[in-house]
Amino acid sequence: MVLHSGPVSERLTKRSLVTVSHAIERAALASAEDGPLVVFALFQRLPYFGRERRRYERIAARAAATVVGLVGADPVLPPPGAYGVALDGDEELAREWSVVALTPRFGGVLVARDLAEVAPEATTLESGRLFDGRWSFRRDEALHEVLRLRDRLAGRLPVAARDAVDETVGRVRDLPATPGEARVEAAMRLLAGRAEQAYRAALARSEVADEPTRLLDETGLAHWAGAGGVTASGVLPVALIGVRVEDRAGSPGGVARRGAVREAQAVLGALTGPLGPADRAVRLAEREFLLVLPALTEEQAVAAAHRVHESMAGLASSYPFVTFTVHTVVAVTARRPLPVADVREALRWAVREGVPVATVAAAPAPVATAGR
Repeated sequence: MVLHSGPVSERLTKRSLVTVSHAIERAALASAEDGPLVVFALFQRLPYFGRERRRYERIAARAAATVVGLVGADPVLPPPGAYGVALDGDEELAREWSVVALTPRFGGVLVARDLAEVAPEATTLESGRLFDGRWSFRRDEALHEVLRLRDRLAGRLPVAARDAVDETVGRVRDLPATPGEARVEAAMRLLAGRAEQAYRAALARSEVADEPTRLLDETGLAHWAGAGGVTASGVLPVALIGVRVEDRAGSPGGVARRGAVREAQAVLGALTGPLGPADRAVRLAEREFLLVLPALTEEQAVAAAHRVHESMAGLASSYPFVTFTVHTVVAVTARRPLPVADVREALRWAVREGVPVATVAAAPAPVATAGR
């Protein structure tokens, strides 16, 4: 998708998108005698629309046309008075988070494309989702986006919706843009920028004070992967690497052995060392872990699993009398909640069958890959 020339596109977090979206929606709900109102909104998945449904019921009651696009959703799902459009998961619009409000005297627009990435500083998986987008409170920018979405969705809109959109577009073209738009937008950008700076400063202070670790338990994983707002399946691939670390037969007993605590810390360091800033490690049992790495392909995830094996092999120089047996299972999924149970079951299979590295799809039995 090529974004319209105008405001320069930038990398935006979900937090920023929520703020701008709500500002446009509030503007659409404001009482004003400025002619017919048209609103387009693309929400990607139904869970994201669910939280905003009541607001869009109010918008639909005021607007000449309110169009809501959702991937795979039945068109009857939007509120009364709104027009629902089912998007195919493979089309470009399915990756958009877009909100546009247009009247003859006002325009507000947000157009953002899902990058399927996570910000390194994210406190939760959902809140850190990254988008490439732009926003504006200029009427002509909003007009451009209404025309683009009208054309892209024309075959899926009823005649009444198309007529209402065309009537508003005709009124907009008959009137000049409102003076002072640039001043209002400059003020909005200042406020939005300061709010984002304040959030990042508070996050930095919290990180220094709490000294957070990237090692979570299952409760912490549920919070990190599912908190920060509604999360939906299908929007962000996440690589899961299940890891089982065992002492090879013949090694001294781990609990009785001197330095067992230091050894356990070294094992943890070897597991978390290859992780990036946005990744997390989860302790599932004493010697069973889950590595969670957002936005990786299966090939990249398998390479990460091999790096885990290399890191564990590197412990031999510090613990020459202990030989670890490591099994890993790799799954890349866009399911929510994350299929942790499936990965653990596959890991038990890998241990039982003696497979060093295995991959597992969403549902089938695991498949052995080249191990070391």
